[in-house]
Amino acid sequence: MLQQRTLQSLTRAVGVGLHSGQRVELTLRPAPPNTGIVFRRVDLPEPVSIPVRFDSVSDTRMASTISPGGNPDAPKVQTIEHLMSACAGLGLDNLIVDITADEVPILDGSSASFVFLLQSAGIALQDAPKRFLRVKKAVEVREGEGQRLMWAKLEPHHGYTLTFQIDYNHPALDATGQETRFDMGSGRYKQEIARARTFGFTKDLDAMRARGLTLGGSMDNAIVIDDTRVLNAGGLRYDDEFAKHKILDAIGDLYIAGHPLLAAYTSYKGGHALNNKLLRKLLADESAWELVSFDNAKTAPAGFAELAPAW
Repeated sequence: MLQQRTLQSLTRAVGVGLHSGQRVELTLRPAPPNTGIVFRRVDLPEPVSIPVRFDSVSDTRMASTISPGGNPDAPKVQTIEHLMSACAGLGLDNLIVDITADEVPILDGSSASFVFLLQSAGIALQDAPKRFLRVKKAVEVREGEGQRLMWAKLEPHHGYTLTFQIDYNHPALDATGQETRFDMGSGRYKQEIARARTFGFTKDLDAMRARGLTLGGSMDNAIVIDDTRVLNAGGLRYDDEFAKHKILDAIGDLYIAGHPLLAAYTSYKGGHALNNKLLRKLLADESAWELVSFDNAKTAPAGFAELAPAW
């Protein structure tokens, strides 16, 4: 049986929010089977629990934000996608995340620090079957036309692959890989995806800060690009780091479904908003998906039984 996974022990992290600039403390705790991933705002007079679900998403501008029932006026936790991506990469099903502010810390701008934290706490197998959300028929969302066209789709696949194509019409990005593909069953999330950092443009910085965004951003936690080049002294971590970060984000955004996917995901110029619309469209059609588990690891997609323990 492919089993659910949680942490062996708790682990903690301290950092700043990318957008808020606030100091944030995280405590990541083991959780019983079938709990899912639940954020708890412990800084409030009465702690508020926010289960991670597709319909808990209340904002997708610049990041994925959740709140109880998706109510934008309720307590929220924003920028959850990098931590969610790390959880997906390690195959973690059940986790309690105590947080002391309304934004997950950005750390180094990738998911690598979260992978390190989670692995340091250890991965525990649980006596309950792991449930996958298997896509049974293709679902697609499209927006815009011409240069503004973007789309994302999910198709049936016995495994989980993600393909992303970027197109920024910018010399620094055009010089890198524009399209990348990743197979979650390869067991190489940590090596090939986790270190890809978020990125931003200097021309947008003043406008974003005037709107109260990126107050905690710096070259320590993002790739910064001017009109022609990458400004970070160390350059890029991967030749296709921009496209890989988009895949990192997509893995986190799609894990908000509450279960790991069995599907082939493809996107052209998509982002947090399009990913959530894709999830909502999929889950609204009960004929398009089903929940499955595997009593025998040999019938599961290749590599899925080894995702966490092998690391």
